[in-house]
Amino acid sequence: MDPALAFLCDQHGVFLRREAEELGYNDPAIARAVRSGEWVRVRHGAYHLGPTWLSADERTRYGILCRAALRQADTDVVLSHVSAAHEWGSPLWDVSLREVDLTRVDGRTGRRAAGVHQHRGVLVEGDVEERHGVPVVSATRTALELTTALDLEHALVELDYLLHHGLTTPEKLRARYARMSQWPHSLRTDLVLRLADGRSESVGESRMRYLFWTQRVPPPTLNHEVFDPLTGKSYRVDFAWPELGVFVEFDGKEKYLRHRRPGESLEEYLLRERDRQNRICELTGWTCLRVGWSHLGTPVTTAARVRRALGLLDAA
Repeated sequence: MDPALAFLCDQHGVFLRREAEELGYNDPAIARAVRSGEWVRVRHGAYHLGPTWLSADERTRYGILCRAALRQADTDVVLSHVSAAHEWGSPLWDVSLREVDLTRVDGRTGRRAAGVHQHRGVLVEGDVEERHGVPVVSATRTALELTTALDLEHALVELDYLLHHGLTTPEKLRARYARMSQWPHSLRTDLVLRLADGRSESVGESRMRYLFWTQRVPPPTLNHEVFDPLTGKSYRVDFAWPELGVFVEFDGKEKYLRHRRPGESLEEYLLRERDRQNRICELTGWTCLRVGWSHLGTPVTTAARVRRALGLLDAA
């Protein structure tokens, strides 16, 4: 492995053909390196080291692709839209990572070619930051851009994440939204902002809230706390309708990873979770429903089950 090329990859994500040529690699040498798998062509004229690329997951590879597009841009640009959301750590649930989104800083019309979507946009003060060593639009602008690039459910998932992790706030979103001028595809933006809630802690919880909304289930209280006077502990439930005596818990992989104790087996966690649920029911007298990813695929049935527990089946 050439240490100079490894350094370039560490610093910039990729090395360019001209940089390889400056290090003494001619056309045949470059072709041999690609054929052997020593190098991987990320984009035309941009390369990454093969072993590192092969061990990288999809998100890491997308980050490398974004850096290649940035380095090869022939004008000043910043990562935006989905590419910016990737840098902010947004989950990008069910979002394609095949195209890089860039926004020109000069406000001129962009283009779409070779896997890069170059957007035209007016960047105002506070819209651009540096993250992981590359220029990106702010988390606030990223959130607003996603409302124009994704459908309602997908955008809601991403906004919930950015809010939950404190990367933006409802106030910042509203203030920047008020300054938006003739953004294309922004008809749904206001609705997404009204639905977004940083108390949702996972993709599954955000999607379940969306299911409740589309199926006209009364909006629940999120992260409702139930106090246990005997132990002084508070138990938090995902969705609750206290006045109707029902709470819903969303079971997903993220919850298992987040709440399992160090060294605790899955079986031990599930037993502890069962005891926790039973204690909440004892304290409140409420009915508990457990839902998971499979229930998101059957929204009508799932909503009917919840309404039945709420005693509102006839109101559907």
